Amino acid sequence: MEKLYPLKLSHICKTPIWSGSRLISEWAKTSPSDILGESWELSVREGDVSRVENGAFRGKTLFELIDEYGDALTGGFGCSDFPLLVKLIDAADDLSVQVHPDDEYAAKVENDRGKTEIWYILDADEGARIVFGLRAGTTPEELADALRSGDPSGVLNYIPVRAGECYFIPAGLAHAIGKGVLIAEIQQNCDLTYRLYDYGRLGKDGRPRELHVEKGLEVLKIFDKAQIDAIRYSRAGASKSADSLADCEYFSLSRVSATPDGVSLPYEHQGSMRHLLCIGGEGELICDGEIYPVSRGASYLIPACLKDLTFRGSAVALVSVGRS
Repeated sequence: MEKLYPLKLSHICKTPIWSGSRLISEWAKTSPSDILGESWELSVREGDVSRVENGAFRGKTLFELIDEYGDALTGGFGCSDFPLLVKLIDAADDLSVQVHPDDEYAAKVENDRGKTEIWYILDADEGARIVFGLRAGTTPEELADALRSGDPSGVLNYIPVRAGECYFIPAGLAHAIGKGVLIAEIQQNCDLTYRLYDYGRLGKDGRPRELHVEKGLEVLKIFDKAQIDAIRYSRAGASKSADSLADCEYFSLSRVSATPDGVSLPYEHQGSMRHLLCIGGEGELICDGEIYPVSRGASYLIPACLKDLTFRGSAVALVSVGRS
């Protein structure tokens, strides 16, 4: 068998109606059209699976490599329970107001897992904002009334955002990416979304896009900042820091800056695969004496069997570890 190494991954293109073009013009992503709303940087899903772009495994899918190498690659996960989905998202228009179910509801109703995620703001136009929960004091009943009236904006919590900020979105929190916002999203490997409100827009087929208000209200939860932080750093021994962006039961996320002399990538324990997404600068990964170039938009899956890697140069990356 060939020896495992840092796997540079292809991206998967998604072009929803709100797609922008910055991932093409500024992040060197390709697309079948002149827009690209979502670039899936790590995906192990039926119909949407990442391929390797470098080395001996060039052209192979992660499905194939997981089947062949198992725990040495993933650290205990198979294709069916792969824990992470990583995306770049460019919103040229407001996304729908939506909410995701937790594991318990998703298993019972959808035969799926829930979806907790985190957003790292890569860029934001002046005045750009997100929806982050409901306005203080708003009840789910008041949201339901506002949705029935056709305009929930008065009960939504809008937050202006800028590059470098990070927002943790637990399952059950109403949320929406606003126009002019570019993010990296790290999430549970789930694509369940319940749309609560979509501005009356028409889809590509000319019909209103489907809403899921009843289910959305069933899974909606009200959080305050302390409750969100408690979930965000819920793993035993987790601690907050400027570069520890999340450390919860579903994943951890760290921001890592390379240096001219090199720094070690975060490593949780023997058997932890890692994903690295470069968000700026230039650099290189060094593994077993081999050099792997890194630039903005580069996506690497680092097999669980590889412990000691050096990150050298001027690059900045988001490094995530998935959990069951």
